[in-house]
Amino acid sequence: MTKPAMDKSESEIGSLKREIITWCSELGFQQAGVADIDLSQAEARLADWLRTRFHGSMSYMERHGSKRSRPDELVPGTLRIISVRMDYLPEDQNTAKQLLDHGSSAYISRYALGRDYHKVLRGRLRELARRIEQSVGEFGYRVFVDSAPVLEKAIAEKAGIGWIGKHTNLIDRDSGSWFFLGELYTDLPLPVDVAEESHCGSCTACIEVCPTQAIVAPYSLDARRCISYLTIENRQSIPVEFREAIGNRIYGCDDCQLFCPWNKFAKPTAEGDFAPRHGLQSAELTELFMWNEVTWLEKTEGSAIRRIGYERWLRNIAVALGNADTTPDVLSVLNARHADASPLVTEHVEWALGQHQRKKKTPEIHNV
Repeated sequence: MTKPAMDKSESEIGSLKREIITWCSELGFQQAGVADIDLSQAEARLADWLRTRFHGSMSYMERHGSKRSRPDELVPGTLRIISVRMDYLPEDQNTAKQLLDHGSSAYISRYALGRDYHKVLRGRLRELARRIEQSVGEFGYRVFVDSAPVLEKAIAEKAGIGWIGKHTNLIDRDSGSWFFLGELYTDLPLPVDVAEESHCGSCTACIEVCPTQAIVAPYSLDARRCISYLTIENRQSIPVEFREAIGNRIYGCDDCQLFCPWNKFAKPTAEGDFAPRHGLQSAELTELFMWNEVTWLEKTEGSAIRRIGYERWLRNIAVALGNADTTPDVLSVLNARHADASPLVTEHVEWALGQHQRKKKTPEIHNV
């Protein structure tokens, strides 16, 4: 970072911060705050989490040493972090709830239905930096949106954006948890906000509703059991023990948010970039499974879904089809993919066909 081209009084710095908060609102952020760079408590929690190996194959969580929890080591000269929030819920939550474990439709995590949030937030944060530079002259900064070793939830909590809930997502008492986070590391000595405190109380709704029991204790997530990890981060076979619990969730999982009482305050976003594309909010599993790679690339252009690749897309849908209602269409598309060139996909297709075979052999139980 360069030395900021400003020599302002405390009151002028306070005025600059108020301008920054106003600009954030104008740029489409629903909330913004400023944190200092002392993340020592979060650093200790991260070290404990890594020791348990709960991060699974996400080896990047171990890289970079202390840079993840010491912002001035990642970006020398950093004094403050501007944390921002942008809401993304694309529809009423009840619509999403009705889709869970549906017999023929796919469930895709609501954050991935529209444009890739990395691009949206990064562009807005760069514009924020441009406005600050116009006001104070050249200053040191770097923009981050879930793209570097940054403890974004701990930073947002310190900036007063919300608190980290028992499901390990950030929650705002007025708007719930359906939002993205972004950060602007800066060398400006801005006034900091008051950190938010937890308001989860004795509630355990997220723990109880998790399909794979991934929230092993309050504020402790075993990612190796989490459906978001299994369908997105995991590059290998999905462990058989979790396949039935995955249901129809083919990309991520929202259950812990859908049933969190604080999300009764959440409202659908007005951000057009996050509107669902290509009917993915309620698409049929059989249709998605028969997309060839060219169609998949076309339908996921500019989407966060692109990160898993076509093979894992098919892997995930094969599992969902194994959990779907047994119909001629379901059996037909599974059989059509049985000889897929990918051993990974074939393995999951065979499991799905086996599931339907077992259903045929299981007699129905009628109440007398």
